[in-house]
Amino acid sequence: MKNLILVLGLAIIPWGEQKTLLPLPTQSPPYIQQPQPKRVIHQKDITTLVDALIMVESNGNPNAYCKKEKAVGCLQIRPIMLREVNRILRKQKSTKRFSLEDRWDCGLSKEMFYIWRRWHHEDSSDEVISRCWNGGPRGWKKKSTQHYWAKVKKIWEE
Repeated sequence: MKNLILVLGLAIIPWGEQKTLLPLPTQSPPYIQQPQPKRVIHQKDITTLVDALIMVESNGNPNAYCKKEKAVGCLQIRPIMLREVNRILRKQKSTKRFSLEDRWDCGLSKEMFYIWRRWHHEDSSDEVISRCWNGGPRGWKKKSTQHYWAKVKKIWEE
């Protein structure tokens, strides 16, 4: 008896018989990535400073990208911030390092933020932390970061 083997379906169908195949499943298999929702944080879920920063930076979108600044992810982390976090980790004698691709992961972005914050702003106020996140090491002195802090504060207090 001759058989026809379907490679993809791994089904063996006798050659001479006419049989109908079962319909394909309508849902995608779990190994195929589904598109992520645009917002990972909703306004009512903001309980920490980093959540408010995420809303200001990317409106909760983990796929946010700013071509001009090469800033990506939910916290809009630029390559220079990634280098700073890796420098901090080296100083702490840690073997952990982050890659440019890690900025797309919201959990890893938050981890980078907390490493930076613990190193540079252990005792700083939320305003100083926010303004430095936006404006660099002396961001808390810059007039241009006052508006940024106002947006963070407004989102956090709503």
